Amino acid sequence: HLTRAMPYVVPFTSATPRLQRTLTRAGMRAGDLLRRGARTSSATLPPPRRLSSTELRTLAPPLRHAGLVGGTLSWDGQLEDDARLVVTLARTAAGRGAHVRTRARVLTATGTGVELRDELTGATHRVSARAVVSATGVWADQLVDEVRLRPSRGTHLVLRAETLPGLTTAVFAPVPGQTNRFVMVLPQPDGTLYVGLTDEPVEGEMPDVPTPSEGEIGFLLDVVAASFDRALHRSDVVGAYAGLRPLLDTGAAGAAGPAGAAGGSTADLSRRHAVLTSRSGVITVVGGKLTTYRRMAEDAVDAAVGAMGATGATGSTGPGAGPCVTRTLPLLGAAPRAELAALELPDRLVRRYGTDAALVLTTAREVTGLGDDALLAPVAAGVPVTLAELVFGVTHEGAADVDDLLDRRTRVGLVPADREAALPAAERAIELARDQARPSGSSATVS
Repeated sequence: HLTRAMPYVVPFTSATPRLQRTLTRAGMRAGDLLRRGARTSSATLPPPRRLSSTELRTLAPPLRHAGLVGGTLSWDGQLEDDARLVVTLARTAAGRGAHVRTRARVLTATGTGVELRDELTGATHRVSARAVVSATGVWADQLVDEVRLRPSRGTHLVLRAETLPGLTTAVFAPVPGQTNRFVMVLPQPDGTLYVGLTDEPVEGEMPDVPTPSEGEIGFLLDVVAASFDRALHRSDVVGAYAGLRPLLDTGAAGAAGPAGAAGGSTADLSRRHAVLTSRSGVITVVGGKLTTYRRMAEDAVDAAVGAMGATGATGSTGPGAGPCVTRTLPLLGAAPRAELAALELPDRLVRRYGTDAALVLTTAREVTGLGDDALLAPVAAGVPVTLAELVFGVTHEGAADVDDLLDRRTRVGLVPADREAALPAAERAIELARDQARPSGSSATVS
């Protein structure tokens, strides 16, 4: 329910080198081989094909017509919302016995426990464990000295859909002078376009919230503008955000990675993940990509189970740990697409919550006493998030304040103007839910 098939095109002009066209098409064919290896039906992700310039203009009308000679069409999976995925993962874990703690900072860690500080109250706690896994991204080296990272920053821009009117198909715009780099223009279901991605080294202390640089913003605008008829300006950018990649420094002892990548561009560093065990016993999983998160989890938990077996705890062959189930375990709300399509519930809630859409709506009714018209209306002009979603964020997803609701449970905060417009609704949702008992339901709650 959190993914859909996304068509995307790569335009070629008369100035596109033949080598770049060849490599692009070869890359798409290789991607299709991966699709076949994963046994994904071609009805879900059709194979790539060449496009004439006429077909390309039909699929992506705002493309620059001058010099356009054709291109390629391929398909990939698009995530509805990364925040939805993260929170749904946490709720699924809670439903299987996990205790989820937000606003808790790890001060120190060993293989047998961690010291936590509650960032809301300042209280510290010691938690003992049979195994400790650090999945802390670019902050992993702050907990384990042996982990050495070379983080990089990736920046996206947010544009309104009307900036490139009529664009409903994603476009991978070639970076001039590069044979295998593109800037992606990705239409979103909420009426915006995401434009990215950069790869810039980050030095010094890692910020809690990374900030895009003006240089990155200018680079992305310039590359996209070269592929479209409409000129793009800094004023077209209604939001910008960045993430940090935890890339392994291959000069570190025990860190696995490509030979010779310790110097030069971070774009050359491997995106593969690694599972490392420190002298103190902390198991660190670092690197990797969102698309391989389940494999990363399986490898990390296998290492934890193995460590417990080595110290006399119940291991993978005993009654305490059976085979890993992450390959086939559905997240809360997941169901076959035909079943989701048959749900007589608002399309937006089904896309974002799957079969839990009914729970979202029922919860909001019980907590607020309001009717569906009030609960399902956009909270502000141009902001499609609903009051029902915000209330559910408090009751079932552990949101403690408006920052949680607007920045971490939804992505309204990516556009500052939208955040300002949605602020009263977020405050209202917290007020309505504050003194209410959490509704009962079959789905788990993040506390």
